[in-house]
Amino acid sequence: MKFNEKLVSIRKKQGLSQEELGMELQVSRQTISKWETGQSYPDFQSLVMLSDYFGMSLDELVKDIDVQDIRDKNLTDEKVASIFSDVQKMKDILEKGWRIIGYVGWGILIYVAVCFVVKLLFF
Repeated sequence: MKFNEKLVSIRKKQGLSQEELGMELQVSRQTISKWETGQSYPDFQSLVMLSDYFGMSLDELVKDIDVQDIRDKNLTDEKVASIFSDVQKMKDILEKGWRIIGYVGWGILIYVAVCFVVKLLFF
């Protein structure tokens, strides 16, 4: 049995709702839901609080948890964060480039206008 399935089972045996368990652990109902659906895993402090609350050892609580799944998920999260960071950096560079092109364009336009006015006045 995976951790998320075990958590659902233990919570229901105790007759607790996700909301009630969340209040006991000082986390949101949504956090409990994510743990139970396998979308995320509790941090170490939350695991200790869960094991204390249910009167279980950490080993009993997390037994059958696939550590490689957690590592893969963390690696995926890091890759997504890295990609987002790279995209944001490129976006910032492009914005600066367009600003510079805009300033140069205005400079050329002003230069041409001044030359035109000078030519009209003196020639």
